[in-house]
Amino acid sequence: MERDNENKRYDCSRGCIVTGENTSQPQVEYRHGCCKLEVYDWLQGVSQQDCKELFEVRFKNTRKGIYRNTSGQTLKVGDFVIVEAMTGHDLGIVTLEGPIVLRQMAAKRMAPDSPDIKKIYRKAKSFDLEKWMEATWREQDTMIRARQIAAELGLDMKIGDVEFQGDGTKAIFYYIADNRVDFRQLIKRFAEEFKIRVEMKQIGARQEAGLIGGLGICGRELCCSNYICTFQSISTSAAKVQDLSLNPQKLAGQCGKLKCCLNYETANYADARTRIPRVTEPLEFEDGQAFLMKTDILREVLYFSYDKTSLADLYPLSAEEVREIIQLNRAGEKPSSLKADIEPVAPEFVTAVGEGSITRFDPTRKKKKRNRHKDRRGGNGSQGD
Repeated sequence: MERDNENKRYDCSRGCIVTGENTSQPQVEYRHGCCKLEVYDWLQGVSQQDCKELFEVRFKNTRKGIYRNTSGQTLKVGDFVIVEAMTGHDLGIVTLEGPIVLRQMAAKRMAPDSPDIKKIYRKAKSFDLEKWMEATWREQDTMIRARQIAAELGLDMKIGDVEFQGDGTKAIFYYIADNRVDFRQLIKRFAEEFKIRVEMKQIGARQEAGLIGGLGICGRELCCSNYICTFQSISTSAAKVQDLSLNPQKLAGQCGKLKCCLNYETANYADARTRIPRVTEPLEFEDGQAFLMKTDILREVLYFSYDKTSLADLYPLSAEEVREIIQLNRAGEKPSSLKADIEPVAPEFVTAVGEGSITRFDPTRKKKKRNRHKDRRGGNGSQGD
């Protein structure tokens, strides 16, 4: 949430600008291109009868849905509308109209004639916006007090965010918990404290990082905060395919989970690996054996050395050349030498896979440290005379 001056506030979690917040008649307008929920309408201006009543409406953070306009009013992108909710009504912003709404519905596996599509009652009026803003102003204080109540009850959970419904009668409490939490007493306390209906919604560590925001190790805004709305599963196999370090401190993001960007280039590396031969034993030459020391996956170049304990002199071979040499070795033939036509090169980089065990960050036993200390001082822990 940003402020330009005392009279203008940018509510990026909802994609709108509030002007004159402290006055008797504050104004709210939709801010195009705000936050990661923005979708560019490539079909703008193209009419289609099948979707003329369907609109995409967004709310706070990553919550949005498809609604049917039953008001008879003409709606457009940027309009504030009153929509149907489970109890009462909610207030949101129209973000999409036209044929592209059908594409969004197809992605969510929703049918245009589904009876589950909720309704748009009407455009929001001035008193609706005032009531909605009053509810949003309560969210920060409510979240702080909710965290205090959860701590008083000794619950192993964290309240990450609070979202009030447009009519101010209900609030969604987003929480993070590793184990199952008994909410019966907590919901009762919330209802008594805040005089509202309560809905608890669990989110993961990645969603929390997206809500909080921050900068990644790359120096850019966190991907989960910038544009990622749906999270895919990530495993250490993605790091192994890319020949990355298996150091957990390097693989983990600010959320404590594996970085989302590990999946970005995994497909390219997996495809390149299919064109690289598998070297399970040294290559045989007339002047000795050449050991595989490093593989440049994207360049499809393999580096070999006659000394498997040194990276001083490496001889690069393309994947196709390595495949030919392996076939010759299987046929009982040995090429003359790597040194004949190839100049040794210094390694541009060294392998990161297996550079250290994950347990290498564990504290070393004190007993071992004392033994090494004694050995350096003559074995008795004191300086020699």
